[in-house]
Amino acid sequence: MTDDDMRSRHAVVVGGGLAGVTTALQLADAGVGVTLVEGRPRLGGLAFSFQRGDLTVDNGQHVYLRCCTAYRWFLERVGGAALAPVQERLDVPVLDIGRPGRPRLGRLRRTALPVPLHLAASLAGYPHLSLAERASVSRAALALGRLDPADPALDGIDFATWLRRQGQSPRTIEALWDLVGVATLNAGAPDVSMALAAMVFKTGLLSEPGAADIGWARVPLGELHDTLARKALDAAGVRTEISTRVRGIVRADHGRWRVETGGAPLEADTVVLATAQRETRALLPDGALDAPDRLLEIGTAPILNVHVLYDRKVLRRPFFAALGTPVQWVFDRTEASGLGEGQYLAVSQSAAQQEIDAPVAELRKRYLPELERLLPPARQARVRDFFVTRERTATFAPAPGVGRLRPGARTRAPGLYLAGAWTATGWPATMEGAVRSGFTAAAAALQALGRPHEHPLKEAA
Repeated sequence: MTDDDMRSRHAVVVGGGLAGVTTALQLADAGVGVTLVEGRPRLGGLAFSFQRGDLTVDNGQHVYLRCCTAYRWFLERVGGAALAPVQERLDVPVLDIGRPGRPRLGRLRRTALPVPLHLAASLAGYPHLSLAERASVSRAALALGRLDPADPALDGIDFATWLRRQGQSPRTIEALWDLVGVATLNAGAPDVSMALAAMVFKTGLLSEPGAADIGWARVPLGELHDTLARKALDAAGVRTEISTRVRGIVRADHGRWRVETGGAPLEADTVVLATAQRETRALLPDGALDAPDRLLEIGTAPILNVHVLYDRKVLRRPFFAALGTPVQWVFDRTEASGLGEGQYLAVSQSAAQQEIDAPVAELRKRYLPELERLLPPARQARVRDFFVTRERTATFAPAPGVGRLRPGARTRAPGLYLAGAWTATGWPATMEGAVRSGFTAAAAALQALGRPHEHPLKEAA
């Protein structure tokens, strides 16, 4: 196929989240004409920002790890890597207030030693577990390292059952495994596929010493996922249509596709649906998947974020995790939000099924006293604002058996592909998984168009 033939090819990407933006960039970089269609008035999907008065607020706190090579590629590609740096070495302060007295501080941090010795010193001194519990963690980690996350049998059991078989106590699961797992998987151990748990812990903690070092945006997410993403798309020649809802996808003449919107329909040789599973199911043409209703069996899980503005500084660390309290993770968002005086804390609550619909007054009554227990300076501070953001379908539910439900990028309809963190990436519902799905969908489309495609990540070569 000549370059002129490639330039005459056109693709429509439906959905402007990380999966859609990645797909569009990959196709455009390979010389395909691309139109990206997004129903919202912004890009970024479920990782976005909004204005609240003079404050720029992220809908939720999003972090990534050094091992998230695809999302790091995305940041580089849109010119935002310096705005979301990774800590030099993993260091997670963990406060426990489940016992009388002042909060007890422990730390999960690594050294420069090779795996698994990089975490040995931290685990040996972790005060939230007994000596016997710490020893049991080491044995479980060795057993986990021998697992293959791609083994289909692992998808059929839950993480909690496996942990109990490895001699992990309820306290160990709470103070270590769920401390990490709930934040990354958006579910507690009993509700997590062992395959996904093995993937997360093997990749993050047992692959290389720096794999779990944490990165997060020092600017509003909208600056990365919308503003910079749009600039990158524009520079790549992608036509972006926001506030445009796709109503249907049908076969047009000569084997092409017609994407129907409220305006003039779009014709394309290739269509990529980078939308949530229910929206994708509604748009799929008949026969595109063998069992399309399986998409509706992929559950969703909510995330709740509590936002508190104090009139003074009450937290000196950039973030911490908590035990013995409903509070899970707390982040300082003061500088990123543009707040000039006082301090803005974001409390990120994953697996929030029990609280996602709770009234703001009830959440205020529950969380402000907990923050005062965790942060004594907050007892003398005045709360200037308190509000809540809710993502009821923040991620797909990583339940046992979900692996068999997640489709690949290819469909049975020539020229039609799927992308999204819920597709078969091998990763849980993370920004990393979303970007990886975009790589896979673009590669499949380019292969069908006869254009050789080199995967952006060396690890996948």
